[in-house]
Amino acid sequence: MERTALLTVAEMVQAEGLTMQAGVSGQVLMERAGRAVADAILARWTTRPVVVLCGPGNNGGDGLVIARCLSEAGWPVLVALLGEWSAFKGDALIQARHWDPASCVPVRPEALEGAGLVVDALFGSGLSRPLGGMAARTLQAVAHAGLPMVAVDVPSGVFGDTGESAGAVKAALTVTFFRKKPAHVILPGRALCGEVVVADIGLRADVGEFVKPTTFENTPDHWRPDWPALTADHHKYQRGHALVYGGGVMTGASRLSARAAARVGAGLTTVAVPESAWAVYAAALNSIMVRTLGGADAVEQAASLRQVLGDARISAVLLGPGAAGGLARGVRPLVEAALASGRPVVLDADALSAFESDPDALFTLIKAARGPVVLTPHEGEFARLFPQAKALPSPDKLSRARWAAQRCGAVVVLKGADTVIAALDGVALVNTNAPSTLATAGSGDVLAGLITGLLAQGMGALNAAAAAVWLHGEAARAFGAGLIADDLPDQLPGVLQQLLRSD
Repeated sequence: MERTALLTVAEMVQAEGLTMQAGVSGQVLMERAGRAVADAILARWTTRPVVVLCGPGNNGGDGLVIARCLSEAGWPVLVALLGEWSAFKGDALIQARHWDPASCVPVRPEALEGAGLVVDALFGSGLSRPLGGMAARTLQAVAHAGLPMVAVDVPSGVFGDTGESAGAVKAALTVTFFRKKPAHVILPGRALCGEVVVADIGLRADVGEFVKPTTFENTPDHWRPDWPALTADHHKYQRGHALVYGGGVMTGASRLSARAAARVGAGLTTVAVPESAWAVYAAALNSIMVRTLGGADAVEQAASLRQVLGDARISAVLLGPGAAGGLARGVRPLVEAALASGRPVVLDADALSAFESDPDALFTLIKAARGPVVLTPHEGEFARLFPQAKALPSPDKLSRARWAAQRCGAVVVLKGADTVIAALDGVALVNTNAPSTLATAGSGDVLAGLITGLLAQGMGALNAAAAAVWLHGEAARAFGAGLIADDLPDQLPGVLQQLLRSD
């Protein structure tokens, strides 16, 4: 199983069940899990009084193992129990026999007095209801006191499959097992988890033959095998020709997109622009070609765009960044021309806004297109294109992006600090490397150009989008503070060198 796989709660239960069927007892798995958390604590903190908050289920059983291991290491340990001691069953009951119930106290804020560290082993990822009662009050007291907290699996109150929070407080460290869950990478869960450690607890080696996850953390491990090959005998047309539509007024957006497409490796990049804007583009772009489209009207320009797309060497099209400025009758005719071309198409910004009043018209065009399509909405654009998504049974970001991809027939890149890239078949990747400095005007235009440049070189739509999102984040991280969108393309050579160093 890919190490970037994100397992749902049910998939992790299945993986553990398969391991137990192979002869490893649940008690052994619980022991390994608890020891892994204790080892992580011992590696990060000096000896101090610790309060272990234990729920009545297996998460609480893990907590009892942690308490025993820390006590054996010489730490002062207090176990605080939620509910009755008699509620322990199965493997957790076996662990409970190591403790004198009289030495334990109920979970309540007063139990935290004198603590230097708190272990949250209350509920873990299996919680399916809002956190309440004494558990919520005690965790709020942890946060109010500023005590460092270690969460077992996920902080209690975070839903493992979605990352949504229902009363959780922030942990300094979260230790999970075998593979991460969606909650570890999707906000707000990701922020509430703090540092995440994935511990190996010895699940059976062939579990990947039976458990088939569809969610992954977006890293090069997932899409690197699809990266465009470059050999000594390649010429520029074999590296793809990206075509970017450039608007007549907001010229900076498409210039950023074109530079990004070229930097990420497209052999040629052309900006197709209205005649009135040719001088602006030509003066600002050197290695990128500028081609004029006839007519000021969108319908006339669309007809001209169709002629340009008659060149079979053009291998991907981007439409949207800065597209609407100065156009009569909107962007729709241009979108129709691009989608009818049979090329891979990226639709961003104005190309999405043009269909906000009639998204079904866009989806019909996409489903009739002969080439793959990638949509790159931010949350506002997404809400206007897919208003029904908020009524989903679980309207979390992952579920909404998946639903939207199936609804429209395209790869959907739902942007944000935890960008989700979702494909029609339900596979989705969650990005985790984007710094907050990407919240700057024009960064989305660069991302759209990166996707287009990779599509032009022959990458599949999902992998091109995922790779572009990751490169986008790495470029921003490489630059650091003070980032503006213009800086991103110039960071790509260094990022690409690091990525391709293993070749």
